[in-house]
Amino acid sequence: MSENIKEHTYEDVENLFSQYIHNKNDVELIRRAFNYASIKHEGQFRKSGQPYIIHLIEVAYLCASLNCGPVTLSAAFLHDTIEDCGVTQEDLSNEFTEEIADIVFSLTKIKALSHKRRHDKDFVAEGHRKIFLGMAKDIRVIVIKLCDRLHNMRTLDFQTPEKKKSISRETLDVYVPIADRLGLNEIKGELEDLCLKYLEPESYQEIAEYLDKNIIYKQDSIKKLAKKIADMLIPTKIPFEIKARVKRPYSIWKKLNNKHLTFDTIYDIVALRVITKTELNCYEILGLIHSEFTPLSGRFKDYIAVPKPNMYQSLHTTIIDRNSTTIEIQIRTEKMDEVAENGIAAHWRYKEGSKYDPKKEQQEIMEKLHWFSDFVAVSDKMNADSKEYIDTLSHDIFGANIYCFTPHGKVIELPSGSTPIDFAFKIHSKVGTCAVGAIVNNTLVPLSKELNTGDVVEIKTASKPMINEGWLKIAVTNTAKNFIRKYLAKINAEFLRETKIEKGRDTLIEIFKENGYSAQQMNTYLTSDVLKYFSVDTIEELFLLIENKNIVPIDVISYLGLRQENNIDNLIKKSTSKRKLTFSKQAVLVKGTPNVLCTLSTCCSPIPGDEIIGYVSQGKGIKVHRKDCPNILRETKRLIDVEWNPNVEESTAPVQLSIQATDRDTLLVDVLNLLAQLKVTCGKIAAKYHPNTLTTTISLTISVKNIQKLRDVCNSLINVPSVYKVERVTH
Repeated sequence: MSENIKEHTYEDVENLFSQYIHNKNDVELIRRAFNYASIKHEGQFRKSGQPYIIHLIEVAYLCASLNCGPVTLSAAFLHDTIEDCGVTQEDLSNEFTEEIADIVFSLTKIKALSHKRRHDKDFVAEGHRKIFLGMAKDIRVIVIKLCDRLHNMRTLDFQTPEKKKSISRETLDVYVPIADRLGLNEIKGELEDLCLKYLEPESYQEIAEYLDKNIIYKQDSIKKLAKKIADMLIPTKIPFEIKARVKRPYSIWKKLNNKHLTFDTIYDIVALRVITKTELNCYEILGLIHSEFTPLSGRFKDYIAVPKPNMYQSLHTTIIDRNSTTIEIQIRTEKMDEVAENGIAAHWRYKEGSKYDPKKEQQEIMEKLHWFSDFVAVSDKMNADSKEYIDTLSHDIFGANIYCFTPHGKVIELPSGSTPIDFAFKIHSKVGTCAVGAIVNNTLVPLSKELNTGDVVEIKTASKPMINEGWLKIAVTNTAKNFIRKYLAKINAEFLRETKIEKGRDTLIEIFKENGYSAQQMNTYLTSDVLKYFSVDTIEELFLLIENKNIVPIDVISYLGLRQENNIDNLIKKSTSKRKLTFSKQAVLVKGTPNVLCTLSTCCSPIPGDEIIGYVSQGKGIKVHRKDCPNILRETKRLIDVEWNPNVEESTAPVQLSIQATDRDTLLVDVLNLLAQLKVTCGKIAAKYHPNTLTTTISLTISVKNIQKLRDVCNSLINVPSVYKVERVTH
């Protein structure tokens, strides 16, 4: 493992890349990058005491071992110059090329998490998001970044205990998933082992000691089995090579912990690899092995027919030999073996003489690695919430482990538990939005059906959006859930807007009627001049601003010159009963004038105990408002003092309330039960769920006798679990 890694020199790097790079200009470019980095980092040392240039040499050596091209190797030498040496992107562009400068700029290290905020999840998520966004722009950035992190992990012993753990945790969360999905198994495996060493030192030591004691015995069994298989294959003339591999400590630790196994029940601690020429040879060898040895039920996996997302292909089978030894055998071609070890590096290794096009390479990778195109798409679209971005990458992309197919054979990768809704949104948001059902393996199934690897899925769609709140309970992927929430939030906003427009219209009609004009007449008065005066484009916007209390309805009347300026005494006289009847039994009286009709305004619904004021309407008596009612705040000429009638027995009056709460089960039931306990009648009640904030608004109309009773009810409602706001509604 990494403890015995040799320290390299620039000559070692050149000896390695000279095996595939021969062009003198390219060799000179790499050498210039090394010399430039040596000068700029002169006098800088790492915590180990080594000159800083050693780190850059090691990163470049790792890149060369992956057959990276001259631009990538130059960027590997220069990758810390912008952050550590005061060099600018423009400096590098002038000294080398714009392409190299762009890569180095993307590679500029994310500033280390401060000591105080190292455990702040939002801060960590933002740092991780920046790393991923940089990686998504250019595959070469990912490769250099992984090599950089691998060497940093190899030299982690010189860091503080806290830093060892935080860097190891970040490596597992950020770098290992990327290495895994790119098929860079050697880098991934070493990173995982080093992380285990620092995060779970006792477990790491236990596994290392087990391997030291038992590996010789297991390898002896493997050699005997390898000879048996070789003796069986030689007469068939099928070309083959047999290798043995030992499972890495981290992989063993995962099986011990996640699957609750013991060392004795992990069958693939040591496994055999049979390497051959063609896919047909792979299946021929599999048949011969199964005819000679007993295969263990449920342990066969065909990754040739259905490759892993990182392009890994192989046949896996576990057999029991005549000595009752259980051993895993992996069968693959030479090309598959190369991809299994080096992933994308095996496909896109630098080929001298060919015209290198980074954009074309990026496009080819996106076509070959389906997940990478999703990775780039998510990185481009999700710019707001870092935590949401990281959760989506971890769950939807790096956590994808089931593989379904479209009817045309395209592979769709999804996390466990995914449903046709997730499948539909993975294809396209329009398909997801209009999904009405699914056909899985030629059988019609509901959208809640859980999908499995190998399922062929066809989505049935409607001509219009079919999304509803129930989908949030069915969808598994963050991609689908986020789209559903945003869509529902948009629909909810549109619904609320229409409701407010209608209420604003009704309020304005009421004011027009109080001034002697009908609704039809109002419509003729609301011309483009009115809209221009109040700075709105449409009549709907005018109604919306009235409902939102941005425009006072009486101001519209005043602008149009329709306000009735009658003497208030005359207005009161008109509102007085001609039959000389008194209204001594009504709830509100005009001071000194008992025979004036007074009615409670519905916009603010005053109740006994509220401070009130009267508004003299045109021919409809006195409209009684609460003094803080926004509809009469600017009124001065038509207001009149009124008072609650002390001689009338209190009766209940309707009051509208709005309750804001974090959504939860039984919320509405708890509210109704409380009202029943308080012996308060509830005339109307409705609840609206807001999926974007996971909150609920409850609108209700209750009947209470006075302001004190209302306060008691509100104080009780605010104490209902998850309720955070209770307010009285004014229209």
